[in-house]
Amino acid sequence: MKSIVSTPEAPAAIGPYSQAVKDNGTLYLSGQIGMNPASGELVSEDVREQTAQALRNMQAILKAAGAGSDNVLKVTVFITDMNDFALVNGEYEKVFSKDAPARSCVAVAALPKGAKVEIEAIARL
Repeated sequence: MKSIVSTPEAPAAIGPYSQAVKDNGTLYLSGQIGMNPASGELVSEDVREQTAQALRNMQAILKAAGAGSDNVLKVTVFITDMNDFALVNGEYEKVFSKDAPARSCVAVAALPKGAKVEIEAIARL
């Protein structure tokens, strides 16, 4: 049965979606940008800092669902500049250094709030 996961430790949804949805042992996390949950603003213009915050937001949602980074099966990373790939990867591997999940990384024209990176994931519970 579908259930909604929400935590104040991650930014509130800025549209008609949930932070995450649990269903049948799987957790589907909506894309997270480098937004500070308290202020609702991007943490900085720096792609590394935005990536680190997006990953912290994702980890907060995983925790609220009773999971952690080890539960993540698939990640999709959206970046606005493929030249930032190495910088994003540097922050990403701090969270997923061992037994990393499957991943796609695609360049996009724009992201919400002018973010430079957005990260979504699918996890098993």
